Amino acid sequence: MTTDRINISSGSPREPVLGYSRAVRVGDLVVVAGTTSGGVGETAEEQTREIFARIEKALGDAGATLADVIRTRVYLTDFERDFDAVGAVHGELFGDIRPVTATVGTSALAGATTLVEVEVDAYLLRD
Repeated sequence: MTTDRINISSGSPREPVLGYSRAVRVGDLVVVAGTTSGGVGETAEEQTREIFARIEKALGDAGATLADVIRTRVYLTDFERDFDAVGAVHGELFGDIRPVTATVGTSALAGATTLVEVEVDAYLLRD
């Protein structure tokens, strides 16, 4: 059985330098790399909304939607302060979809003002 691999780029000049893709699709599986807001937004909520817009674009480029997401991973630099705000945005987007998720506190993320990073896995269940 042969399954083609499709690398999806966001167009970021960092991708070829660092050797990664924004997303990769293999068969019906789509994995989206850790995504930040790229400096958009001052609060964790604002950054999370921008992050999910970027993730939704990557999923769309791979032929998927947020409805196909089966797992999310959320990284926060200030877990206590930002968990509820980020969780509220996650709940708005995934309340009916309900993927599995993990939220992790970390001391730093790429970029001095980055408060949130998210990665997702999706599986296309439709025909």
